[in-house]
Amino acid sequence: MQLDVENEFMVVLKLLIAFVLGAFVGFDREKQGSSAGIRTYAAVCLGAALFTAIGEHLQDIAAASRIIANVLLGIGFLGAGIIYKNDKTNSSQGLTTAATIWCTAGIGVAVGLNMLIIAIVSAAGVYFLLSLIIKNGI
Repeated sequence: MQLDVENEFMVVLKLLIAFVLGAFVGFDREKQGSSAGIRTYAAVCLGAALFTAIGEHLQDIAAASRIIANVLLGIGFLGAGIIYKNDKTNSSQGLTTAATIWCTAGIGVAVGLNMLIIAIVSAAGVYFLLSLIIKNGI
């Protein structure tokens, strides 16, 4: 299964869009001094779009579905490693980062499947959620 040059350029364009959307979401985390910032979010979104585009190229819906499921599962494991319990404050840390990295993988999958409007709106929604200022833990 060969890709012609035109289709390869379309995949490259998808990867660039995923990179920009992931970096956009990661920008807010970077501003807030989170350990996961632009590079992490851009890489997650780009990787998800890449694997999804590869799955789409296989022209086998079952294979593409398995690839997408495993991307989201793998990012879930990454998120699980980010979450930890702070015994001093008796609180959990990293939940927002884990959740938004998982959402960013979903944005990448949407880009990989040519759902660009859904991806852009989702990235804006995640960015908005991250930009909310929470006072006194409320």
